[in-house]
Amino acid sequence: MTLATIMNAIVLTGHGGMDKLEYRTNYPVPTPGDTDVLIKVGACGMNNTDVNTRSGWYSKGVTEATTGDGYDTVDSDDPSWGGAPISFPRIQGADVCGEIVAVGSDVDSSLIGERVITDGWLRDWNDPMNKDKTGYFGSERDGGYAQYTVTDYRNAGIIHSELTDAELATFSCSYTTAEGMLARANVNADDVVLVTGASGGVGSALVQLAKRRGAKVVGMASDEKHESVLALGADAMLPRSPNNLSSALKQCIGQSTVTVVADIVGGKAFSAIIDVLSRGGRYTCSGAIAGPIVDLDLRTLYLRDLTFTGSTVLPPSIFKDIISYIERGEIKPVLSATYPLEKFHEAQAAFIEKKHTGNIVVTP
Repeated sequence: MTLATIMNAIVLTGHGGMDKLEYRTNYPVPTPGDTDVLIKVGACGMNNTDVNTRSGWYSKGVTEATTGDGYDTVDSDDPSWGGAPISFPRIQGADVCGEIVAVGSDVDSSLIGERVITDGWLRDWNDPMNKDKTGYFGSERDGGYAQYTVTDYRNAGIIHSELTDAELATFSCSYTTAEGMLARANVNADDVVLVTGASGGVGSALVQLAKRRGAKVVGMASDEKHESVLALGADAMLPRSPNNLSSALKQCIGQSTVTVVADIVGGKAFSAIIDVLSRGGRYTCSGAIAGPIVDLDLRTLYLRDLTFTGSTVLPPSIFKDIISYIERGEIKPVLSATYPLEKFHEAQAAFIEKKHTGNIVVTP
């Protein structure tokens, strides 16, 4: 096969607004390193990490909700998920589905032709469990908003599925994030799980994966999205911001508390959500789209014996588990819309607007 030398790509030139994302038609095709594979991208899913990195929202200088706009308060020392600067230009996009078309010198050539999805967590494969030696695909190295991308062969998971490339591109970031949250909270069939932001990519994954574990699931989302989340398996739905959360829970499931809160929203609703955790309950978090600064009464935390866990860097086994769930049909994609790469700005604007359920995907 004769490989292309230039490609179309969305290139991030710095932190800021959407104008920092440039569509280029003459970007060099990357060359795989010794342990890399070159992937011809079929589709790449969108996620909040892309938006937050572009805007600089991860900086401690930013205290407001995620908007997708640039922030004047971004500290240049900590603008990325890892609390450190990243280099530009950068191609973002962690959720690739595609075909391996070339391999590095240390990689078995039999991988050429395999269909894969990508694990976003870049690791020191001599010390893969070390959280201090991790990066993220599309952040610390170029990702998949392009016609071709490279990643370490251990980050390319072979998948056998009848799902389309666009459908498979909805899984990696959202579903591994959700499964990591549920694993850290030790969710099981005895639990009642409250999922905030239940209509988004991670939220819809949390609903399905918590149900897979046998838990009872209550979702929170805007009213117009309730039907679509119930179709994913949620046992009950609540408004995004009920006036009295405890009473709303009592009315819909017959009890005013839950054993687990899986939160990706944060913001002003945080205190009310913590107050409905039962004694010994668990709170797990992987996002704060409504705002990172919250009110917490420490007496609630310690007098009720609550456990709080943050969830970001995941063990490699989570990605492998998600592939197995997909192949066995235990989880399903929630594909809201597909956009061509040249309409990336339109796609990200729709993603930020959050009127969809599930995931938005771009195709090169």
